[in-house]
Amino acid sequence: MSQVTNYDNAPKTDHAYDGIEEFDNPLPGWWKWLFVASIAFSPFYFLFYHSGAAGRSVEDRYGIALAENTRLQFAEIGDLTPDEATLASYMNKPNWVRVGQSVFKANCISCHGREGEGQVGPNLTDEYYKNVKNIEDIAKVIINGAGGGAMPKWSDRLHPNEIVLVSAYVATLRGKDIESNRGPEGKTIPPWPEPIEEEPETPEE
Repeated sequence: MSQVTNYDNAPKTDHAYDGIEEFDNPLPGWWKWLFVASIAFSPFYFLFYHSGAAGRSVEDRYGIALAENTRLQFAEIGDLTPDEATLASYMNKPNWVRVGQSVFKANCISCHGREGEGQVGPNLTDEYYKNVKNIEDIAKVIINGAGGGAMPKWSDRLHPNEIVLVSAYVATLRGKDIESNRGPEGKTIPPWPEPIEEEPETPEE
């Protein structure tokens, strides 16, 4: 014979809706404290991940992880040379420009802004340049630094291919004219060269 539970004597709340009574079944204490702890933890989580600090957002951390993973893919393109033809070519390859963008966001936004609009460092999205006269000068500034150390050299911190790819990304920012607190710095220079079209490989007979 199945046991019948007597609910008549079970504790109930004072709430009743259309004659329907509500049992007084409070949440377990550990559940309540877990909820309170989550609320107490949330301000610290928000400040750490959403305060705008460089390298902490999910997007920035993904970009850093992507850059690290890309180092493993550099065997695909070999060792790149930071010359005019290479930079002009890679600034027109969206997949590799995104790699350069991830390198930029991991290392450069504290001075040049998240979109290259300039903060401590100059605006990279206008038509004015202080230390650049041609496209390969972008890589030279990254490699050697500039401004008496205001722009540090990155040759000892970035892979040579990362320098080429982030230079190509910086080159793509030109002309976007993102709103900035920094005025024009330097002089206007000639347009970037057009990429040299690569000849398709002839299949071996």
